[in-house]
Amino acid sequence: MLHPLRVHIEAISKLTDEEFTYILSHFTEKKIKKHGDLIREGEYVNHEYFVIKGCLRTYVIDPDTGKEFTFQFAVENWWVTERGAFLNGTKANMTIECLEACELLCLTRENRDKLGAELWKYEHYVNVKSNIGYVALQKRMLTMITGNARQRYENFIHQYPYLVNRIPKTYLASYLGVSRETISRLYRT
Repeated sequence: MLHPLRVHIEAISKLTDEEFTYILSHFTEKKIKKHGDLIREGEYVNHEYFVIKGCLRTYVIDPDTGKEFTFQFAVENWWVTERGAFLNGTKANMTIECLEACELLCLTRENRDKLGAELWKYEHYVNVKSNIGYVALQKRMLTMITGNARQRYENFIHQYPYLVNRIPKTYLASYLGVSRETISRLYRT
């Protein structure tokens, strides 16, 4: 059975065994218990993470109200980090918490840049994945701006049917910008 990271990369760029072994040698493994924080707001972000197992949530807290706003979720075969802080060497504006026990592969910015410079296949993979992520974010923003609560909920269910039962409704409501009661009502219909 192929390594999940290799499967993920090879959906875009085919690798030799030697190339994948070299890529994997730049990662470290990390395990975090359920409810543990991967990244905390105010910390420097030194890694991006490939999720082998588990479910994570990225959120920000409004300093005036204390209300949490969920920015994204990440599950198996997804990448997660506080991207701006990771790329710019600044402190995180968001927190990433583990909703389940997680197993992750960690990649430093230095190793990411090294792999990109040395292996065009890896750089191509990163470029394609970045573009896919950007398009998904644009689509989400359009739905948030133009869609009503039902449309946002149905879009989420359609796009991520495997997440619905893994995410508490409170966090889903926060992600969709609606109340917990609205999610319960939509969930029943």
